[in-house]
Amino acid sequence: MASRSSENQFSKGAASWLITGCSSGIGRHIALAALAKGHNVAVTARNPESVEKIVCEYPKQAIALALDVTDKGQVAQVVAETESTFGSIDVLVNNAGYGYMAAVEEGEDDEVRAMFDTNFFGVVNMIKASLPGMRCRARGHIINISSMTGLVANPPNVYYSSSKFALESLTEGLSKEVASFGIRVTAIEPGAFRTDWSHRSMKETRKPIEAYTDVAARKELIKAVGSEFPGDPRRVADAVLMVSTLEEPPLNLLLGSDVYYAYREKLKNLSESVEKWKSVTLDVNFPPEEANCT
Repeated sequence: MASRSSENQFSKGAASWLITGCSSGIGRHIALAALAKGHNVAVTARNPESVEKIVCEYPKQAIALALDVTDKGQVAQVVAETESTFGSIDVLVNNAGYGYMAAVEEGEDDEVRAMFDTNFFGVVNMIKASLPGMRCRARGHIINISSMTGLVANPPNVYYSSSKFALESLTEGLSKEVASFGIRVTAIEPGAFRTDWSHRSMKETRKPIEAYTDVAARKELIKAVGSEFPGDPRRVADAVLMVSTLEEPPLNLLLGSDVYYAYREKLKNLSESVEKWKSVTLDVNFPPEEANCT
C-alpha cells in the first residue's frame, strides 16, 4: 500500500504528519511544505498515483497511501501504517473535502449526505482512529481545514457551509476534550483561494429550480472567477506549518482578507442583534423570587 524504497529509511526525530486529500490544492501544498521542512509525511489520496510524484521527490520522508475517508476500514489501515512506518502521528491534517452548490430547496438528499460523509464524518473517522495513539503519547496536533463558509453562510453554498459549520463545532468541543491529554486542535478557515475547489472539486444540483435566479447567478459567478480568487494556497501551507510549531496554537485561524472582513461584519451584526433583543432574552427565566419555588 505504501510507496517507499526501503524500510526504516525515514528521518529520525522529525515530526510525523498524516494529511488527507493531497491530490491537489491546499492539501498538496501542505504536504510539500511539511516535507520541505524535513518532516515525515503520509501523503494520502483516493488515487495514490496522483501523489506518487511527491513521494518520488521525497523518497526518504514520504509514503503514498490510498485513502477514502468515508471508508472506516481504510482509515484504520492508513493510521496503522503511518504509525508503524513513522512511529507516531504527531500532526493530523484533515483536508479532504469538496463543495456542492444548490439552493436549499434544490438540494438532493443523496448528494448532500455524501458530502457530509466526506466533509464531516470523514474527519470524525480520522480523528477517532488517530486519537488513541496521540493520547498514549500525550501529544499531537489535529488541524481541521474548514472554510470561510464555516463561519459565514451564503448561497449557493448553504449545504457546504452546513458541513463546515459542523466541523467548526466539532473542533471547538474536541479541543476542550483533549487538552488535558496534551493534544492541540485548530480549525483553519481559508477564504477564496486559487484551487480546484470551484471546478474539479465542486458538485452542483442536477435539479435546478427556475425561481432561484439569484442563486443560479452566484453559481455561475463562482465558476467564472474561481481561477482568479485572491488567495495563494502556498500561503495556507506556510500558515499551517507555522501553527504546527506553536505550544499554544489558535483554536481558529482565519486566512484571507475576505474572510477577515466578512467575519468581522458578522460579529458586529450579531453583537448588535444580541443587544437589541437583550430584554427578550433575559425575560424568559423565572423571577428571582420564584426561582426556588418550582
